[in-house]
Amino acid sequence: MREVPHSFPPAAHEERPLSHAELEQHLARAVGALKAQQRADGHWCAELEGDSILQSEYLLLKWILGQESQPLTDGRGPETLRRIVTYLRSQQRDDGGWGQYPRSAPDLSACVKAYFCLKLFGDSPDSAHMKKARALIHHMGGAEKCNSFTNFYLAALGQISWNAVPAIPPEIVLLPRWFPFHLDKVSAWSRTMILPLAIVATKRPTRELPVECGIGELFIDHDARHVLKPTNDAPAKWKRFFLRVDRVLKKIHDLGGTPLRKVALDRAFDWVAARAGQDGSARTDGVGAIFPPMVYWQIVLHALGYARNHPLVIRAERELDAFFVPLGAGADAPIRIQPCFSPVWDTGIALYALADCGFNVNDAEAERAAEWLVQRECRFRGDWQKNLDVSVAPSGWYFEYANAHYPDSDDTAMVAMSLMRVGGEKNRAAAARGVRWMLAMQNDDGGWAAFDRTRHRPILDYVPFADHNAMQDPSCPDITGRVLECLAWHGYDRTHPTVASALAFIRARQEPEGCFFGRWGVNYIYGTWQAVIGPIRCGVSKDEPWIQRAGRWMKSIQKSDGSFGESADSYENPALKGQGPSTASQTAWAAMVLQEVFGAEDPDLRRAIEWLCRTQLDSLSAADPISNPDGDAAGSWRETEYTGTGFPKVFYLRYHLYRLYFPTMAIGRYLDAHGRGLPGKRLIDRGERAALFA
Repeated sequence: MREVPHSFPPAAHEERPLSHAELEQHLARAVGALKAQQRADGHWCAELEGDSILQSEYLLLKWILGQESQPLTDGRGPETLRRIVTYLRSQQRDDGGWGQYPRSAPDLSACVKAYFCLKLFGDSPDSAHMKKARALIHHMGGAEKCNSFTNFYLAALGQISWNAVPAIPPEIVLLPRWFPFHLDKVSAWSRTMILPLAIVATKRPTRELPVECGIGELFIDHDARHVLKPTNDAPAKWKRFFLRVDRVLKKIHDLGGTPLRKVALDRAFDWVAARAGQDGSARTDGVGAIFPPMVYWQIVLHALGYARNHPLVIRAERELDAFFVPLGAGADAPIRIQPCFSPVWDTGIALYALADCGFNVNDAEAERAAEWLVQRECRFRGDWQKNLDVSVAPSGWYFEYANAHYPDSDDTAMVAMSLMRVGGEKNRAAAARGVRWMLAMQNDDGGWAAFDRTRHRPILDYVPFADHNAMQDPSCPDITGRVLECLAWHGYDRTHPTVASALAFIRARQEPEGCFFGRWGVNYIYGTWQAVIGPIRCGVSKDEPWIQRAGRWMKSIQKSDGSFGESADSYENPALKGQGPSTASQTAWAAMVLQEVFGAEDPDLRRAIEWLCRTQLDSLSAADPISNPDGDAAGSWRETEYTGTGFPKVFYLRYHLYRLYFPTMAIGRYLDAHGRGLPGKRLIDRGERAALFA
């Protein structure tokens, strides 16, 4: 394998192996850094970083609403927007463009939106950086080739015709379940985007800008800018079919819609409003609690004539503006915008990492974390119940602070095994409820998806507004593997029918090289980590050929210094599997695979653990802005890469705690396997675990 440079200055080469006592010191520093980031009420929530479209789409939203010169609803002045512009400008690369993650190829839609924002906020199109951006956009085919979600913004600001935007009739909310396209059949996040956009596409709110403020110079074919051009990967026959359907729907729109248009609009509005911030057991911090539908909801309220002082509008603005991350203490510090919050995810993994270091409810920090998670158990019957054939008591956990309609199997598995690990009657009772809910969410193919019990329907990926590459939420090996790891902690093994069908699902998805695709993390390193450990914990022999193939693949991509790294480029080009800058999180994932498959005495495992320890931030490197651009405390690691996945090929994530709690987990497991660890801390071994369920 070709080695790729590190994402940080490599540590000085040392031949002398580290002693177990030295490894324990590194672990102690990591645990100290992790505990130092815990909030007073017991939870963790670090920044979740996306790409430039979060800044540009927020700024374009303000222009659509006519608020580009107005204060925010919380009283902050319009200069706040300038701080977002400053950060967006800083994200421009040397080639003139903007991309999805460090060192990615430029993304056309991201470039067009960023250029548009900079121009609207005063950057001259004749300035050097704007000329460079414009040249790159032309090189990539012009703004007429933007994706459908970008085109909603461009149409709302008068840059293209609404005919270039996919028709999304609000009548879809009235369709019967047997219909090929139904809201219950698409992914949860698509649901929360489609219905607001259906209202927007019907009302067509348009702010006409002066010509000099527009971006006509970014288009090459000025006729094509007003015509719908699906940008997804649908076969040609399906593209032709859906283009004909789109033309029919637009003719119906021009005639005033179907006789049910008014009813459909009202029903669609009620559906979105019910997911836009209720209180009580159905609490949600915004539509879907994620950035895109929260933006579209504000445009809906604007298009329907809601005044800015209306409670719905005030709440929608406050919830979205909560995603701001000032990058400094000054009044003019740049502002970055998160796509959502990740407290349940961060807390579940942090608690699991502490459990791998021997902590349980007798530790104050672990007890507070467990209590916080138990309080977040979701007992509301959300959208998930519509796809179940049987009744099941609501339980589970969502990703964010509040998102009652959408608990998910991934968070539930993470939290349920964390609570089981740290112990306590109340914690284990909550975990057991979550497991019962999760079992009901298993798909017919044996795997688990994120938010729903569902099945794969390829036709849904072909509709013109499916170019976010995630219209569906099918079963995936990474979530299925994590569920199995959770089930193992609750006494399930390979003899149980649920586990057996999940194992068959995972085995059928193994790549020829032995690795597994990672839907929610980058990429084959993440997928293999998740897909292998759960089955072994459920009793699959590590000597089985498919397990050994996975382990050998992981060894084949290890770098000479012991580290691992993979770029999100592997989603576009699978030939790049396992190749990329070394990162702490991916090295930790790989190390845990090596330990599970080859045992704690494996020399390649030892090299990975030593690499983690040698690259850990100490007091000197923590004070160096080059070694530590994020300002982490000593005990953490430097990691500037994006190792989380939102939508493959479309949107990636940088979890700011991945670089800390996963290495902590890996080092803790390694030391425990050698009978070492933090003073007085010891894991529950498998014999003790079995005794819990005797």
